[in-house]
Amino acid sequence: MTAVAHDVPHGLEHATSTGLDSRKLAIWTFIGSECMFFASLISNYLVNKGRSLVGPFPHEPWTSPSGEHFKPILEIPLVTLGTALLLFSSLFVVLALSGAQRGSRKALVGWLGATIFCGIFFVGMQVYEFTHFVHEGLTLKTNLFGASFYTLTGFHGTHVTIGVIWLITLWILALRGKVPPAKSLNLEMAALYWHFVDVVWIVIFPVVYLIK
Repeated sequence: MTAVAHDVPHGLEHATSTGLDSRKLAIWTFIGSECMFFASLISNYLVNKGRSLVGPFPHEPWTSPSGEHFKPILEIPLVTLGTALLLFSSLFVVLALSGAQRGSRKALVGWLGATIFCGIFFVGMQVYEFTHFVHEGLTLKTNLFGASFYTLTGFHGTHVTIGVIWLITLWILALRGKVPPAKSLNLEMAALYWHFVDVVWIVIFPVVYLIK
């Protein structure tokens, strides 16, 4: 019996009945629960869409009680740039994972750094957007659009921020040579989470910014 135990490959020591590593199974289970969470937030946004009685409005010009005229509040070109970088970051994290699995420290550090840069840009864009919107008079309490918009995009931005912190931690470990091929699963789990927040944004972007 002892000999059989020693014959178990090191990479399978956390294997489950599904054949997946228990840590990978855990991250997939977490992502599944998060899908339901964001499905509820997106549904809430769609239910409240177009029901605001006062401005600011996302796609329509509006007039304040004092008679001032304002343009639609959403700034689509800026968000499109942030969206493009976030989508490219999914490719970058795949290249970083490939570097980790091949033992290429240079590729791992470089591509992971590029992923982090894209994530930081996206979060910075969202902070700017929220600040601008508040300045324009859109808050959580202004109307149904403001409440549902900040809730949906705010929770997504929080998830992106968590992902950036996770990737920065791995990037620091990679700089120290502590992410060898044998530990590439640590990056693979972070990459799965990162792909998840990207896919969620692929749904949010057209729903909020493109569909009038």
